[in-house]
Amino acid sequence: MRTPRKRPGRPLALLFATGLLAVAPSLWAGPEAPADTGPSDFEQCKTKLRQLAIEAGVSERTAREVLADARHLDRVIELDRQQPEFTTPFADYLNRRVNDDRVRRGRELLREHRALLDRVTRETGVPAPYLVAFWGLETNFGSYFGKMSVPSALATLACDDRRTTLFTQQLIAALRIIDEGAIAAADMEGSWAGAMGHVQFMPTVFLKHAVDADGDGRRDLWHSLPDAMMSAGRFLQSMGWNGDYRWGREVLLPAGFDYALADGRRLPLAEWRRLGIHDAFGQPLAHEPIDARLIVPAGHRGPAFLVYDNFDVILGWNRSEFYALAVGYLADRVAGAGRLQRPPPEDAPALSRQQVMALQQALNDRGFDTGTPDGILGPATRSAIRHFQAAAGLVADGYPGRSVLARLALTPDPGGQ
Repeated sequence: MRTPRKRPGRPLALLFATGLLAVAPSLWAGPEAPADTGPSDFEQCKTKLRQLAIEAGVSERTAREVLADARHLDRVIELDRQQPEFTTPFADYLNRRVNDDRVRRGRELLREHRALLDRVTRETGVPAPYLVAFWGLETNFGSYFGKMSVPSALATLACDDRRTTLFTQQLIAALRIIDEGAIAAADMEGSWAGAMGHVQFMPTVFLKHAVDADGDGRRDLWHSLPDAMMSAGRFLQSMGWNGDYRWGREVLLPAGFDYALADGRRLPLAEWRRLGIHDAFGQPLAHEPIDARLIVPAGHRGPAFLVYDNFDVILGWNRSEFYALAVGYLADRVAGAGRLQRPPPEDAPALSRQQVMALQQALNDRGFDTGTPDGILGPATRSAIRHFQAAAGLVADGYPGRSVLARLALTPDPGGQ
């Protein structure tokens, strides 16, 4: 079962194709390649990379020929330097990724490829709707893999001075993939950061987890859907997917709930039940011997979720909680579930990095420690917001809505609480 590669003009997958960078297994423990800063030194850097690749076991012919054709891609450096100007509200993030069209298409593909997906489930324990959800989020079901030459992109990044070691190991892994005959160098295209194929594996992840599921003697994540789906299942299985449980679920919180409990702590499901939490339809939580933690991604006005161990497995694929929630929600929708009972508010403000830094500094100035202001709404900042909200008589949900910004004399964007 092979699927042709499609190339529409709009790069839907570039928004989330680099999620594996944080967790790609390290298969290269050698020295750093010397870092160069631009195309003028690129040829010299490629010579050094070629030698490192050969020392790591890449054939001399592949290292020589592929790197000889590698080009410095200025656009890759531009994309690597870009930082998101605004934090994305949860509603915007989720609605862009889990919409009616994607749910409809996911259900169609679930039916079309049921035999293959059931085989993956039998062998890996990962239910079919999750495989479809990853496929949908990574490449919009194979409609866009990225158009960058992976060897050129990785060589460009390996010769840059920001993350030389990481991209040197990714480049060497890509050369090994070419060496094994999985794909020709000229056909190895993907994202600007080197993620490839239907499920956007980084080269190191490909080497460790890609499989030949269709029996043609090649691990082909570009043209073979069996290879791609089985490889995704194997990767999730390797990270500890538990087929007995789901990713988590939407829940309803009682009035006056203490949002400080949404700080990452894991409690038995029985304890969450004792605290008055019900499922999204108002029914008591199941009597299951499983721990869960509470996530409130849009503050007290939005949905709440109890998430289980499989949620952490999804985070092993991409370290974004928004991403992991989108995977779980899309999987549920593909399997036949309806929309969230409590959708996230769509009027929440998008904060720029400068605004978040101003927020962090204002909290620090008032004795609520966020650490060094960095423009990132991480756990320390959310904890500081919660303590500030409690002191100010606000709902202490750790969410930087309009009321928090106003109390700190900051100017919010239009919308929000």
